[in-house]
Amino acid sequence: MTSAELTIAEVAERTGLTRHTLRYYERDGLMLGVDRAGSGHRRYSERDLGWIELITKLRATGMPIRKVRRYAELVRAGDGNEDERLALLRAHRGRVRAQLDTMAAYLDAIDMKISYYADAIDACESPDSYLSSPRPAAASVPR
Repeated sequence: MTSAELTIAEVAERTGLTRHTLRYYERDGLMLGVDRAGSGHRRYSERDLGWIELITKLRATGMPIRKVRRYAELVRAGDGNEDERLALLRAHRGRVRAQLDTMAAYLDAIDMKISYYADAIDACESPDSYLSSPRPAAASVPR
C-alpha cells in the first residue's frame, strides 16, 4: 500500500463516517470509484477523501441521495455535462439559501423572546428584595 492509499478504517477515522456508511456510499453509486487492492480491500485516495467531504456536505445541507447519485453519475461520465452539473448545484444552493432565510427568521423570533425575558428580568428587583424591605404600615381600620 502506497502512502496515498488509505484503508476503509483510516478513511472512517479521518471523515467521521462509519465503515458501513462508506460501503453504502460506494454500493449506492455515490462514490466516483474506489480502487481495490489485489486482496479486494478498498484503497482510498486523497481524491476520494475530497469527494467524500463534498458529498457529506451536500447530504448535510439536505440534498437527496438521488440528486447526489445523479451528480456523481455526471462527474463519472466526464466532460460535456457541466451545464447539468451546474444547474443541479445551483438548484441545491437555492434550496439551502431558502432554508437559511427561514432559519434566520426563526432565529430573529428566538432573539426577540430572549430580549423580552432579559428585559423583564432586568426590570424586576431581586426575588427576595421584598423580604428585606420594610413594609408600609397598614391603615388602621376601626373595629
